[in-house]
Amino acid sequence: MRSANLLNDFAFKYVFGEDCKEANDALKSLLTVFLERKVHHVVVKNSEMVKDYSKMKNPRLDLLVEFDDRTTVDLEMQLRQTKDNLPIRFSYYLARLHGSQELEGKYYGELKETIVLVFFNVNLIDNNRMCNTFTLKNEDGLSFVKETEDRMKIRTVEMAKLDVNKPLEEMNEQEKMIYYFLNCHKGIEDSKIKVMIENDEVIQMLEKRVETISDDGWKKIIEDFRKLHENEERMERQLELEEAHKAKEEAKKVLQEANKLKQEANKQVEEANKQVEEADKKVEKANKQVKQMVCKMYEDGFSLEQISAYCSLNVDEIQVLIKS
Repeated sequence: MRSANLLNDFAFKYVFGEDCKEANDALKSLLTVFLERKVHHVVVKNSEMVKDYSKMKNPRLDLLVEFDDRTTVDLEMQLRQTKDNLPIRFSYYLARLHGSQELEGKYYGELKETIVLVFFNVNLIDNNRMCNTFTLKNEDGLSFVKETEDRMKIRTVEMAKLDVNKPLEEMNEQEKMIYYFLNCHKGIEDSKIKVMIENDEVIQMLEKRVETISDDGWKKIIEDFRKLHENEERMERQLELEEAHKAKEEAKKVLQEANKLKQEANKQVEEANKQVEEADKKVEKANKQVKQMVCKMYEDGFSLEQISAYCSLNVDEIQVLIKS
């Protein structure tokens, strides 16, 4: 069993993106199969391998491809689920790629088609389709622009959905190529791979590209792959720390605001208590004045009935005031 594995980002880019005719032919076959359109001519815009991973905002290896009609395709191999949101991540790639076109002095109708084609080794889409195409549509599935004019697409290939036990003769071209991606490291030790290598011209082409990866070359690829994903994990940890710090700062602000509101509420309570004390004093003073007036009138010979009528108090209340 050989080492080379097309699920490795670097191996994938080497096989399809190297600046040579064989890689270009393999790339055209790949795009023809998964974009379901005949591809006659492509140019890889970034065939060089990335060297300095530490400076990459979102460390990844992609192939940026341009067709002869100026259609641009961002081709990605996504091996694992990350803590970063993958659908949002690739939507951002599509928007960035589409918005990178030079439009000065041109009409918007001259924008060229852009496609993000992603091979996932995880399941993301909640359906049974291995390949899905996403465009701008409303809640009822109505396209924002005519389908023939839709120039922004995300094409997903979920390799994990392949039924690897499906008989080879029942597989379509997409399924065969995915099977090869998943199992090419087994070589002819895998019976299906052996039959495809013997009978399928496209797989023969891919096999020749994979065979050019020497053991030493594969060791280098593995080392670069390790560095790339170590950096990706480091980036994710850094984002987690930044998010945790941001959450801590937000919590601190909320606590400060709560303390401020509490202090304001305490001041209002103190003010209310003060007002209640003042009101109690006024009531006490008024009651004292009423008592003095009632006692004076009683001493001056007024009857309880007369005092009651004058002070709007009943006789029992007057008697209590006189006796106290």
